[in-house]
Amino acid sequence: MQGRTIWITGAAGRMGTALRNCIKENYECKLVTTDLDVDITDMAAVDRAADIYRPAVIINCASISDAEFCENNMVQAFRVNALGARNLATVSRRINAKLIQLSTDDVFEGQTIERLTEFDTPMPVSVYGKSKLAGENYVRELNPKHLIVRSSWVYGTAKNDYFEFVDRMGSTGTTFEAPVDRVSTPTSARELAGFILSLIDKAEYGIFHASSEGTCSRYEYAREILALRGYDTALVKACRSREDGLVSSTHLENLMMKMTGLYEMPEWKDDLSRYVASLAPRAGKEDER
Repeated sequence: MQGRTIWITGAAGRMGTALRNCIKENYECKLVTTDLDVDITDMAAVDRAADIYRPAVIINCASISDAEFCENNMVQAFRVNALGARNLATVSRRINAKLIQLSTDDVFEGQTIERLTEFDTPMPVSVYGKSKLAGENYVRELNPKHLIVRSSWVYGTAKNDYFEFVDRMGSTGTTFEAPVDRVSTPTSARELAGFILSLIDKAEYGIFHASSEGTCSRYEYAREILALRGYDTALVKACRSREDGLVSSTHLENLMMKMTGLYEMPEWKDDLSRYVASLAPRAGKEDER
């Protein structure tokens, strides 16, 4: 990676921020970061940027991930999540760059307790999941030098995620509900960034799952955040999000990672504990001692 140019799109978001920080802390390379200044849905703009930057690697973090927004704005969701990926795949092949496409566990139906590997067939039910799968397909078809990285419940380095919500509820002493029938794996953006960067200089291509190990419900996740942050765990109340009694569950198995021995993801509780330890002490904590 030393001396190479890496272009990160969507660099102002959660994963873009985590990747920027990880690269700056650990590598010496030319880092190019863009967000709204380069519209990835505009093929001409992507072409111009690629010719200016001449990156060896493009990491596409640009995405519309708000599920409700995607349901109500299908055209815009597909424009960014699918068309944007198509444009980056096309230009990365033209300049012989590796393309790393960030994806999601939402490409699966989310109705099974079985562990899902990279070899299981995606069947998304949401507009968000469908648009991300369309982006995956464009990347696979248009640039053989690609990596598609799927993860789940990614948190950290940016606001407006579930961790930040729970932390805000805890800091204000506000009770809230969390479902016991939504199950997946919390994964820190920093750990995911570490895995992604470990692949840049390796001759590895294809799809990789990259979630922390183990699973939990949203309720269990919320209780763990509250406990680690020193808040009252009784603030969170268990609820159900489905009336049919079923469980919405997605458990990504990091099979390719384990087969290749490239990286080892931590248990989700260990990952969360390390992330919380990296944060500044919450307000008033020193005065309580």
